[in-house]
Amino acid sequence: MNNLNTMNPKVDEYLSKAQKWKKELIALRKIMLDCMLVEELKWGNPCYMYGKTNLILLGEFKESCVLSFIKGTLLSDAEAILSKPGENSQSARVIKFTNIKDIIKLEAVLKAYIFETIEIEKVGLKVDTSANKELVFPEELQNKFKKDKTFKKAFEALTPGRQRAYNMFFTEAKQSATRDARIEKYIPRILSGKGMNDCVCGLSKRMPNCDGSHKFMK
Repeated sequence: MNNLNTMNPKVDEYLSKAQKWKKELIALRKIMLDCMLVEELKWGNPCYMYGKTNLILLGEFKESCVLSFIKGTLLSDAEAILSKPGENSQSARVIKFTNIKDIIKLEAVLKAYIFETIEIEKVGLKVDTSANKELVFPEELQNKFKKDKTFKKAFEALTPGRQRAYNMFFTEAKQSATRDARIEKYIPRILSGKGMNDCVCGLSKRMPNCDGSHKFMK
C-alpha cells in the first residue's frame, strides 16, 4: 500500500490517459493528497483511503469529472453541493465539475468535506441501507423531544445529514444509559445548530469541522 501523501504510479498512468478532464482530475488529486489520504487505483479509478478503508473516488465521464464520497449520505453537506450519482443510490454522493476554476474556488470547502469524511470513519458511523428512509429515533431521544420542545425544534432544524449522523451515533449504543449519556453530551451542540464533528471553539483550521485545536486552549 502507498504511503500517505505519496503519488501512486498507477494513478499517474490513469491521469496520463485522461482526456477531457485531465486538468480537473489533477487538481482534485492534489487536494486528496493534501489531506493525507492514501492513494490507490481501484475499480479502474483513483481511490483515496483512510487506513484500509476506501473513502473517495475520482472519475471522469462525458459530461463532467466527479468526486465521489462512498459514504456521502452521512456528510452534513453544509454547502448543498452533493448529489446522488443515481436515483437509487443509498450511500454514495458526488460533486460534479466541468472546469478547473470551480475546483480552485471550492478547495477549502472540499477539504472540509474530506476531513468530515475522515471523522465519520474514525467514529465508525455506517450507512443504513434499509429500504425505510425515515429516521427511527431511539426511545431515549423521543423522550427528550417530549420533555424539551426547544431541543426537538433545534434537532429538526439540523440538515438531514447531521440528523442522521446524530441518530446513528445515539442508536448504536447498546445500553439505554449510554444512549441517554450520549444525547445529554451533544445537547449543547444540537442547540447551537452544530453537527457531531463541527467546530464549536472557532479555532479549527478545517472549518466547519473540528481539528482538535480546542485541546490546546488554556
